[in-house]
Formats: sequence, structure tokens, C-alpha cells
Amino acid sequence: MKPKKLLILDDDRGVVDFLRESLVERGFTAEGETSAVQALERIRSEEFDLVITDIQMPDMLGTDLLAAILSHRPQQLVLLMTAFGSIELAVATVRAGACDFIAKPFKIEALVFAIERAFQDREIRREIVRLRARLPDAEGEAMVAKSPKMRAVLETARRVAELDSTVLLTGETGTGKSLLARFIHDASGRRSRRFEHVNCASLPPTLIESELFGVRRGAFTDAREDRAGVFVTAGEGTLFLDEIGELSLATQAKLLHALESGTVRALGAPADTPFRARVIAATNRPLEQLLRDRMFRPDLYYRLNVIRLELPPLRERREDLVPLVDQILGRVTARQHRGVIGVSAAAMKRLTAYPWPGNVRELVNLIERAVALSDHDALLPEDLDFPRTQDDVDALLSESTQASVSLEELERAYVRRVLESRGGNKADAARVLGINRRTLYRKLFGSEAPPRSRRSGGR
Repeated sequence: MKPKKLLILDDDRGVVDFLRESLVERGFTAEGETSAVQALERIRSEEFDLVITDIQMPDMLGTDLLAAILSHRPQQLVLLMTAFGSIELAVATVRAGACDFIAKPFKIEALVFAIERAFQDREIRREIVRLRARLPDAEGEAMVAKSPKMRAVLETARRVAELDSTVLLTGETGTGKSLLARFIHDASGRRSRRFEHVNCASLPPTLIESELFGVRRGAFTDAREDRAGVFVTAGEGTLFLDEIGELSLATQAKLLHALESGTVRALGAPADTPFRARVIAATNRPLEQLLRDRMFRPDLYYRLNVIRLELPPLRERREDLVPLVDQILGRVTARQHRGVIGVSAAAMKRLTAYPWPGNVRELVNLIERAVALSDHDALLPEDLDFPRTQDDVDALLSESTQASVSLEELERAYVRRVLESRGGNKADAARVLGINRRTLYRKLFGSEAPPRSRRSGGR
């Protein structure tokens, strides 16, 4: 087995030489540098299995060095050496993507243990990614139901799966109605048959009836051949009609006829054609309100509302959030071929506190974006791009005015908070704030030059 290649970085040549010789004796290939700039040049041109670096170099802080390394090699393992007084900075750097840190002074055996643990952790992460790559795609994805409300929904869905009755699924947008429809199909005796999904809101009114019921050649200008509708093409499988609240009253009347008679008539056809498919309908619009507004037929409403399943919004099923995050993360990382394997405790705290107005669909989109843009093994709070609302801004301003906080104090506090969220990386914080680094220093310290950094003891 090829020995692991290490790069050691410390401004003390004696420390570099001692560590390099000690690690070579223990079977590693080790090289050393005393300049962060030179080390970065080597990292750009050579591949190292692990970089071991002091967290405070004269020419670059550990957070800036880590950001520079990960910007070029996002999966690079970086192990930090830190003095006792710099442990807080080391923790922040680990949160920003370093694999671990070891406090000086240390025995060489402790360093070897930390190195081996870093490689073992990487192998575990790679195995998790490989296993997640075998997860089923969205079509066969399992329903998450740890919360009492979702368990009740799935229990009812299992009971009605074997029936032939029409089922109505209701709930806010993004709650997973299409996934539940697929669950019912897969739990039924029709599971080996076709599953046809039609989004009624996505089809123009001029095409919806031909899509549903079929069309005969010559029925209208563009009808050049006979074509069966989805009621017929679904065969003995399941037909899922999503967003039925968007259907016109005329189409609703034909849908009612189809459900009551078990037949459909294609446009231009002289007679009805029987169909055998089981129908599941869904809507995120309140049908009762549509009834009052005379936008939905009462007879169709009563025909559909026999077996009704209401999916709870994500804010009412908080127990499902963590397993949902894990399931979505596994699917997204497998599809994007990324090495993100989890969510930090701080990030999960933000996920659980958010109200999720867009429900599971919003959660999927947020995690997908976070995984695509993250350079870390675990998602951090700053990776989560929650939408800012006017209510959030108003709440912040209200608190600040009640506390009589000056504009200068409010600005400085916000700049420091952004800097903390970026792990102390000033270049990154300046980018988020939309200012240059010189302006960042002026807002933080009242000057355009950074304060002289003081090295912590413990060397």
C-alpha cells in the first residue's frame, strides 16, 4: 500500500524537521514548509493526503490559509496544530472545514493517532457516500413518518391502497401529495401496473381534455392522428390527477361523468371507451372555498371527498425534520457526487427553528443549494440560504430601537456577526457584506489597516 503523503507547515524550521523525520520513521511520506505562501503553491501543484499546519503563521492566519486551501482543493484534509491560547480559533477553523486540531505541546504518538483518525474518518465518509448512492430515487423514495400526524396519514393510506375507490389528497403546496399518491400505488395490487401523473395546472386549457380523455383525428386542426388519453393509457394502473382545483367547470363536468360511469369519450369520438385505472386526485387549493366562489362543482366535490387524506404542513410534523434532512441529503449528494455527509448541530438548530412555508419542497431546494455550494463535509449555518423577509428586518430594527442602539454600534455588531459566521475569514465576510477588506477593517476597528496580530504562547 502506497504510504500517505503529508505536508507539514510551521514557521519554525526545527519543528518542521523534527515532525517530518518522526513521521517518515512511522511509514509516512512527509515534506515541510515554513511559509504559508510557499505551502499554498505546493498544494496547488501537488496532491497531499493530509496537510498539517500551525494555526498561526506570520504571513497568514489559519482561517485564511484554510479558506485558500479549500478553494483550490475542497476535499483536502487539513489538521491544525494550535497553542493553548488559540483553541477557540482552532474550533472555528474546524467548523470552517478543517478535519481536526491537536494542541501543543503534544507527543508524536498523539499526532500519529490524530493523522490515522483523520484518514479513518475520511474512509467512513466515503463509505457513507457510496451507500447513499444506492438509495432509491424520488420515484421509489420512502415516506418519512415519525410524527403522529404523518403516521396516521400513512396508516389510512395503507388501508385504502387495496380499494378501488377514488382518493382525494389535500394539503399545502410542497407537502408531498405526489409522493403519497405513489405510496398508495406501490402499496396496492396495481403496483406492477403503470402510474400516470398529470399536473392539471401545467397544461393549457385547450389541451387538458385531449390529454385526459383522448382525441380522434380531425377533431380539431392539429389532431392529425387518434390518441388515447391518460385514463385509457394508464391501463389497470393508477392515474394521479394533480391540482384538480385548476380545472375549468366544463372539464370538471366531464371528469365527474368519467368517475361515475367508468368511461371516457375522446374528443371527436362517437362513443365512450371504458377505463380500468384507479384515480387519485390532489389539490393544494381549499375546495370548500372554491365551492363558495362557484369555481368548483358541488357534485364533483362530493364524488371526490369520500376518501380524503390531508397532508400536514412541515411545521406541524417537526419530528420528521431530521430524518427528512438525512434522506434528502443522501439523495442530493449522490446525484451531485459531493462529499457532504451531514449537518452540523448549529445548522440543524436553524433548520428546526424555521417555519417552512414552502414545506418539504422548500427543504429540498434549500439543501440542494447548500450541498452544491458548500466546501465542508457537514453543512454549516452559513451554508443555509434562508429567505430574508421584511418581518425579519422589522423585528431586528424594533429590538435595536428599543435598546437605543446607535447606527454605528448596530453596523459594527452586524459586521462582527457576519465575520463570526464565516469562521473569521475576512475576505469571505467582506464578500457577503458587499464591501472590500479595507472597508471591513474600518468598520471593525475604526481604521483601514488590520491590527497587528499577536501570537499566542505555547510554542
